[in-house]
Amino acid sequence: MDETLIRRLGDELYEALRQRRTLQPLTERHPEIAVDDAYHISLHMLSRRERDGERVIGKKIGVTSKPVQDMLNVHQPDFGFLTDAMQYPDGATIPIAGAGLIQPRAEGEIAFMLKSDLQGPGVTRDDVLAATAWVAPCFEIVDSRIHDWKIRIQDTVADNASCGVFVIGTQHIDPVALDLAAVRMRMTRNGEPAGEGLGAAVQGHPAEAVAWLANTLGRFGIPFRAGELILSGSLAPLVPARPGDRFDLEIEGLGRCAVAFS
Repeated sequence: MDETLIRRLGDELYEALRQRRTLQPLTERHPEIAVDDAYHISLHMLSRRERDGERVIGKKIGVTSKPVQDMLNVHQPDFGFLTDAMQYPDGATIPIAGAGLIQPRAEGEIAFMLKSDLQGPGVTRDDVLAATAWVAPCFEIVDSRIHDWKIRIQDTVADNASCGVFVIGTQHIDPVALDLAAVRMRMTRNGEPAGEGLGAAVQGHPAEAVAWLANTLGRFGIPFRAGELILSGSLAPLVPARPGDRFDLEIEGLGRCAVAFS
């Protein structure tokens, strides 16, 4: 794809983020977009955010579980970047408009904090576990700058993997202290059940998803760095978030996390 068009679409997504508005799907307007083109669009969008003072503190994987793939009709994972401006503390009440969110949905996930660098290709699940200082329960609040979530894989990759904001739980666990594939997450919205799932929902094991991302980004020369957070993907279907909602989750052996919205 022409570099001028890549920059223009990245600028469109950046302006949509800042103005809290949606765009018609990029793939409807430009069906020639490939996933690699979409990634370069996302990098241009990210560069605009960095010029605003945001700092990259990690990466995220999305659309990793079959329930989420079926919900969004996207049948391969996506990937994006986390910045410091996206993070809120555990238990925070997030103002939807003030946080720049448009059509947010809550995901319950397992976050990985890295203690050493990783770079693909060739990264394995065991490499990920060895490079991880701790894991924790987390909420990722996904959001889309694409109208009505009508996305294909190229749309969500271009849109920084539909990332909005995130919250990391305060309990941090050694990743080899339990079987992350077997842990069960239960999530509630306003005290009512809102989804549950096993760690195995994420590509068989959350560390497999992290390894996939390390290897995928390795093709672009992008490493994982010690001190970065990696969000490994939702364990259950996404749940719309509205003002007044409170979400709680518990992952067996990992602890709890909470977030509310105004």
